[in-house]
Amino acid sequence: MKSAIVLFPGINRERDMARALEIAGGHKPAIVWHKETELPDVDLVVIPGGFSYGDYLRCGAIAARSPIMRDVIARAEAGVTVLGVCNGFQVLTETGLLPGALMRNAHLKFVCRDVHLRVETTGTRFTSAYEQGQVIRVPVAHGDGNYFADDETLKRIEGDGRVVFRYCDADGAVTGEANPNGSIGNIAGVRNGRGNVLGLMPHPEDHVEDVQGSTDGLGIFRSMVAALETA
Repeated sequence: MKSAIVLFPGINRERDMARALEIAGGHKPAIVWHKETELPDVDLVVIPGGFSYGDYLRCGAIAARSPIMRDVIARAEAGVTVLGVCNGFQVLTETGLLPGALMRNAHLKFVCRDVHLRVETTGTRFTSAYEQGQVIRVPVAHGDGNYFADDETLKRIEGDGRVVFRYCDADGAVTGEANPNGSIGNIAGVRNGRGNVLGLMPHPEDHVEDVQGSTDGLGIFRSMVAALETA
C-alpha cells in the first residue's frame, strides 16, 4: 500500500499515523508538505490530527484551502482512498468532501481520554476487519469534535448507512453519557457517498500496538490494506 500523509503547520500526529500505516502495510508513507501542488502516486491519502494553523478562523478552514488540497480533492473524486482523523476530519468537511461540520464541544471543554466506538457497518474499505456491532476503544483529543448536520443531511447519511462509527459505552449502548462532545446521533465517523472517504474524530493510530494499551485501532488500517490488495 502506497500512502501519503499531508502535513500542515500545527499538525502533530503525523508520526503516530506514519507508524500505524507502516505496521499495517509494511511501507513508510510519504510526507507531503501542504504547499506542494501534487501528491505522489499513492493508494491512500491521510490527513492526520493536530491543530492546523492553530485552529484560527475555524478548525480546518485554512488548511482546506492550502495548495495540496486541490489534488487531494481530485484524487478523492477519482476514487482514491482518503482518511481524515480529528483535525483531518474537520478539513474534509471544510472542503465539502464530507457532509456536516465539527463544532465546539457541547461542554466547551477540551476532551482527552479513551472512548468506546460501535462499528456500525463492516461493508466499507475502512471496517472490514471488524465485526458488525463490535465495540472498540480508542482515544480522543479535541475541543471541536461536536459533529452536526442539518435534518435533511442527517436523514440522508443515516438512510444511506454512511455513519461508520458511533460513540457508545463499553457494552455498545449508544447513550448521552458515552458521547464525549455532543455529536448529533453520537456520530464519531462518517463516509462519503462513494465510500472512499472517511472522517473520524477519535485517533485509531494511537491504539495499534500493545505498548499503547490497546490494538483496537489497527483494524481500520488493516481494512484499508485488504481493500487495496483486492481492488
